Amino acid sequence: MLGLLLALAAQTAAPPMGWSGGPTQSAKVSWPTHEQDVVLKDFRFRDGEMLGALKMHVTTLGAPHRDRAGQIDNAVMVLHGTGGSGKQFLSPQFADELYGPGQPLDIRKFWIILPDNIGHGGSSKPSDGMRMQFPKYDYDDMVDAQYRMLTEGLGIRHMRLIMGTSMGCMHSFVWGETHPDFMSALMPLACEPMEIAGLNRMWRQLAIDGIEADPAWQGGNYKSEPMTGLRSAENLLFVAGAAPLLYQAQYPTRVAASTYAEQRVASAIKTLDANDLIYQLDSSRNYNPWPALEKITVPLTWVNSADDFINPRNLPVPSRAVKRMKNARFRLIPESSETHGHGTHTWAKFWKADLAALLARSGSDARR
Repeated sequence: MLGLLLALAAQTAAPPMGWSGGPTQSAKVSWPTHEQDVVLKDFRFRDGEMLGALKMHVTTLGAPHRDRAGQIDNAVMVLHGTGGSGKQFLSPQFADELYGPGQPLDIRKFWIILPDNIGHGGSSKPSDGMRMQFPKYDYDDMVDAQYRMLTEGLGIRHMRLIMGTSMGCMHSFVWGETHPDFMSALMPLACEPMEIAGLNRMWRQLAIDGIEADPAWQGGNYKSEPMTGLRSAENLLFVAGAAPLLYQAQYPTRVAASTYAEQRVASAIKTLDANDLIYQLDSSRNYNPWPALEKITVPLTWVNSADDFINPRNLPVPSRAVKRMKNARFRLIPESSETHGHGTHTWAKFWKADLAALLARSGSDARR
């Protein structure tokens, strides 16, 4: 759930992924990885708060390649969704489709960077000790931290590609506006480049309210997790990330459907921290790239799915937005009994041809 690491029930069953869509188990991963912490000193948040040391945990695959000027020229960053972590992109439905020989992100050619964003995974977050005194980060802060992690920590001056899913999709649009020349291409998956409002804000707010209404939350100073509030929030997250046709096909009886939903929620809430979840859900509060879309000029391929509850297919935003971005393309993945709702973004088979085409139209492979 929410990109946290839980086991897949079966190869044919729907994966236990929350609305962040991250495949949620990286056990027995065969891909060679390297992990490190990049500590950003005196990190100032947009609202003026500061942390003397902000930790960004990073997982990488492949190796950096340097051009004749000594600059890294093959770096690709993949950004996770709300509640997820970089390791979610090691799951078979993502990694096995992209990282192997001859595949779009062949790790013999590309250096793949999978950060845990602020408030997530192994990076600095409220549950490390500050609880609700942790700075109230937003998406601009998260992108700032990514930029400093890449430039100060990893020595990168230009990215071959930045792509992201769900929250990471929204971060991609922020990147395109705030650092328009820092990357050769952008690939946002499963989001809209507009203000978080309407139903999208409503269900997030209700999930937060459910936690804060639990007397056990105690203003964030709980001695044990407020389980009633977490269950209320997780029920909303489960529905938001669901795939109607897939779930109908795989759970066609009342007993099967009820059992699966109850097990999924019960399993997910065991891994959650209430304060972390409040921060994660609220960090989108001032996201709104719509007024400045014209700043995005690099080749961009944006993919949504027709069965996505969070980004419904009948919004008029994509047709209007692509006209305002110089090199943008949009594709809507049709709904079927094989798509995964909002989580379709993490099943690379549905869009890896789009990724290959984007890499082709935005420049040659770094090591060709």
